Amino acid sequence: MSGWSVNDHKNYTNPPAAGQKRPRSETGNKVMVVLGAQWGDEGKGKVVDLLATDSDMVCRCQGGNNAGHTVVVDGQAYDFHLLPSGIINPKCISLIGNGVVIHLPGLFEEGEKNEKKGLKGWEKRLVISDRAHIVFDFHQEVDGMLEAQRQAQEGKSIGTTKKGIGPTYTSKASRTGLRVCDLLADFKEFSAKFKHLVQQYQSMYPGLKVDIDSQLKKLKEYAEKLRPMVRDGVHFMFEALHGPPKKILAEGANAALLDIDFGTYPFVTSSNCTVGGVCTGLGIPPANIGDVYGVSKAYTTRVGIGAFPTEQLNQIGELLQTRGHEVGVTTGRKRRCGWLDLVILRYAHMINGFTAIALTKLDILDVLDEIKVGVAYKLNGKRIPHFPSNMDVLNKVEVEYETFPGWKTDTSSTRKWADLPPKAQNYIRFVENQIGVPIKWVGVGPSRECMIQMF
Repeated sequence: MSGWSVNDHKNYTNPPAAGQKRPRSETGNKVMVVLGAQWGDEGKGKVVDLLATDSDMVCRCQGGNNAGHTVVVDGQAYDFHLLPSGIINPKCISLIGNGVVIHLPGLFEEGEKNEKKGLKGWEKRLVISDRAHIVFDFHQEVDGMLEAQRQAQEGKSIGTTKKGIGPTYTSKASRTGLRVCDLLADFKEFSAKFKHLVQQYQSMYPGLKVDIDSQLKKLKEYAEKLRPMVRDGVHFMFEALHGPPKKILAEGANAALLDIDFGTYPFVTSSNCTVGGVCTGLGIPPANIGDVYGVSKAYTTRVGIGAFPTEQLNQIGELLQTRGHEVGVTTGRKRRCGWLDLVILRYAHMINGFTAIALTKLDILDVLDEIKVGVAYKLNGKRIPHFPSNMDVLNKVEVEYETFPGWKTDTSSTRKWADLPPKAQNYIRFVENQIGVPIKWVGVGPSRECMIQMF
């Protein structure tokens, strides 16, 4: 650890004096990345927490409080939705990047809730990009109205968290959104823009009621609480990358199959939660991306509706759900469960170029007599070489499985690879070989101590 702090600016963006050259490496410090490789809820928070113990800076690059990470430290569970998981480390700076959309009441409620659990001084370790867009309460109301509208018109909804994330990214794309920098500049000008934005939404949704004066009063209060944390995110990241050596970690929210471009559209989130979102969400060049770690459960889960080829609507699915405590951190909804799908993992690797994989929740499989793994999709009896983009097609695929004998041994206390049952080792090696990416960690429990490091 370099002991770097929020206020440790080295002015690397200041031009050198005439005739002098600025000493720096060709690309600067590398950013290590942790991303979900399935439909989310894979245990990214645990992997980030593990890596954050030796990091100077942990950055959140996209999404909003529709995401949920649970981190267990010394038996205490912390739930994070907007705060980067690295906030647990008292020696680490946490950055919320420009690609994140921030619901201010949710941010401070989350901080205060975790503070009661023992998280101290989080405000002093948190930096927020001034380019991040703001989620307003009316965005959340509109989110719920849209879901109800889809249900009424189409007989099905997308299954959003109703946290206002989609409507906020819509405001951003239509260039009517408001950012943190707007809130902290001229509040009179901000108020005028806020009123105009509300009027736009009310013209589209006549039933939308917004107490503008009350909202503006609260926003002004939040502005002053927020002000000490806000920095120019691009400048802040540049100095972190090109200053003294630092270990910088970026954590993605959601996962590859929820990416707005590459996920199971339209049942996806509203941002790029694959590796490209790290660059655009933090303002860093691709050359500064270092190791990219994908996180996958030893089986597959999904919250909400949408195609799920390996889903088990039977006793196996119920067992995985019960043993795995598969309930959404943000939504409280039960997760759908099924066998591990290697088609999905290979697809996620194509997009992200994983350096290594963290395979979590292996212990949930301990009681099974046999374990299946989806290795390929068939359509009309023939294998297809790609992951389908069309959801109607994905719903029709037949999964080709490999079957493995269960190890029928409790692995939850295992801490070394050599101590895992041979049948569990065979299962892991098969997954590794099929994806074409080494497995670096195997998780056998909820805390960081339960992560077996392979190399």
